[in-house]
Amino acid sequence: VVTWNVGTAMPPNDVTSLLHLNTGEAHDSDMIAIGLQEVNSKINKRLKDALFTDQWSELFMDVLSPFHFVLVSTVRMQGVILLVFAKYYHLPFLQDIQTDCTRTGLGGYWGNKGGVSVRLSIFGHMVCFLNCHLPAHLEKAEQRKEDFATILHMQQFEGHAASGILDHDLVFWFGDLNFRIESLDIRFVKYAIDSNILSQLWEKDQLNIAKSTWPVLSGFQEGPLNFPPTFKFDVGTNKYDS
Repeated sequence: VVTWNVGTAMPPNDVTSLLHLNTGEAHDSDMIAIGLQEVNSKINKRLKDALFTDQWSELFMDVLSPFHFVLVSTVRMQGVILLVFAKYYHLPFLQDIQTDCTRTGLGGYWGNKGGVSVRLSIFGHMVCFLNCHLPAHLEKAEQRKEDFATILHMQQFEGHAASGILDHDLVFWFGDLNFRIESLDIRFVKYAIDSNILSQLWEKDQLNIAKSTWPVLSGFQEGPLNFPPTFKFDVGTNKYDS
């Protein structure tokens, strides 16, 4: 699973390292899900993308095709895009493919924020991929939780196998969730990063706090936090925005 807020930028020339295609992992992977946020959605760009595949999707299709991946499904809501790829020989075993999207921006009228999903049956197991872009800013933690709850409530699929997101056997939730580190001075945060004592930041991570206090998140398992905070860098650098 890849998630990337591209900040309305044009696609880079190479995403090989991003997808770990130069490490051999592509040969071991059966599926790849890519969630993008803030893809350029100005009206002239959206009109062009309506006639032709958008440049980001084209890039990933071109890069993954030599590794025998084909695009199984895609869904777009303004600047939020979800692409699900699978090895071509798995296609006969991928069924009941459906997509949905939920707008939460401007009280549900604007799709700059919200969630897009692809659900499908994989060898008889119901799986849902959910790419979200939740509200920004440190003080919006509760709004992020409310928007996620709205997305879970609003997205419904046809059929009885798994009508809601949490009815699936497996749910991958990712995106620009915008949860922040709270109640810590920026100087201490940078010290913890430079000293590689990231565990000092975990208990102040808003998503960790929500997981411990909000039952709806109890079933989700986050990957190890063995990387520094991803927000916010100066564009094109590894330097944190001051």
